[in-house]
Amino acid sequence: MTRIKEKFAELKAKKEKALIAYIMAGFPNEKATISTVRGLVKGGADIIELGFPFSDPLADGPVIQNASTISLEKGTKIAKFFSLVKKIRKETDIPLILMTYTNILYHKGYAKFISEAKKAGIDGFILPDMSIEESKEYLQAAKNKADTIFLISPNTSNTRIQKISKASSGFLYLVAVFGTTGVKTGIKKYTLDAIKQVKKQTKGKIPVGIGFGVSTPEDVKKYIKAGADAVIVGSAYLKLIEKTPQTNLESKIASFTKSLKKQTIL
Repeated sequence: MTRIKEKFAELKAKKEKALIAYIMAGFPNEKATISTVRGLVKGGADIIELGFPFSDPLADGPVIQNASTISLEKGTKIAKFFSLVKKIRKETDIPLILMTYTNILYHKGYAKFISEAKKAGIDGFILPDMSIEESKEYLQAAKNKADTIFLISPNTSNTRIQKISKASSGFLYLVAVFGTTGVKTGIKKYTLDAIKQVKKQTKGKIPVGIGFGVSTPEDVKKYIKAGADAVIVGSAYLKLIEKTPQTNLESKIASFTKSLKKQTIL
């Protein structure tokens, strides 16, 4: 059992859903990342997604793109990222997911990258541009080492949902809105319908997480009510990190996290 699967099992027993927080590693600097992680843990986040910056992020909206650019300018490299993960691991055993793009892994070789990441303390991967058709080598490399979390959207066909959920482990990532992350468009009926549809298709075999455009406790509440097993909040955290002075960062992140987490307790 990976840390991610254990976490979902533990939450189920407590009648809670998962709050997953996304942050960009090294944004605006490494110290801020460590303070943010401390705040997330203190505030009760269940899982943390750590973004590794990529020069051409397809799925990301302006907020994450900006964070990615700053992180790259600050010299975030894979070796530096892994040492940051090791530092985080010294303080907490919260599940950590690496979110980045396929090329970063491919470049190093899937098997080599995944075992280095696992050694550092990464439990799973989200690669938004990894298609199920191209995933064979990646899946083999990750088998029994890390969870592979794939994305689906509200218009993914039922047969494709079946296929993608078979290849996914940890949870299935349902993209709430059409378009990029972090753009607030309000909660759409098609998204709430999609949650119900995906839950029906997956028959409880794998948790369903929802992300993209989730930014308030009210959003979290609505998605949990619709049946989501996890809610992923990203851009809202990055905006908060950007406007908060370093000295207040941990406490600001903790209190925002508490307000979101409260809505996941049934």
